[in-house]
Amino acid sequence: MSVIEVIRAGSEHIDEIMVIENLSFKIPWSRQSMVDEIIGNTFAYYLCAKADGRIAGYAGMWQVCDEGHITNIAVHPEYRQGGIGSALLENLLSHARSSGIGSMTLEVRKSNIPARMLYRKFKFVESGFRKAYYADNNEDAVIMWRRDLGLVQQ
Repeated sequence: MSVIEVIRAGSEHIDEIMVIENLSFKIPWSRQSMVDEIIGNTFAYYLCAKADGRIAGYAGMWQVCDEGHITNIAVHPEYRQGGIGSALLENLLSHARSSGIGSMTLEVRKSNIPARMLYRKFKFVESGFRKAYYADNNEDAVIMWRRDLGLVQQ
């Protein structure tokens, strides 16, 4: 695999992001929702990972006061298991720290073991469930938190 470059997502990346979105989620966000997030939401921060000259993954978060909420992390199927998800999450955490965010949260499908393992690798802790959170099959979401971002990293 080529070098992974993580950059801020912009309007020029939306078409490639939508390809990944549609390949990754049973109920993908609409193109307009993604445009609104990346272009219009002042509380949102989105990144892309480039590999081989194309967008291979993306990630987003919202900042609400001193908390971050990860909205999505998705990697194109051709690039999974290549470190792109880790690079995106590492960059989100770095941005969160530099923005004064002390803790981060997310929801993830109970059945999405690879994603749960990625979040655990970055010290997220499973803290609860949202029953029937996913409308496509009434699957529960696992709520995960990382509450130590405000601490100085050693």
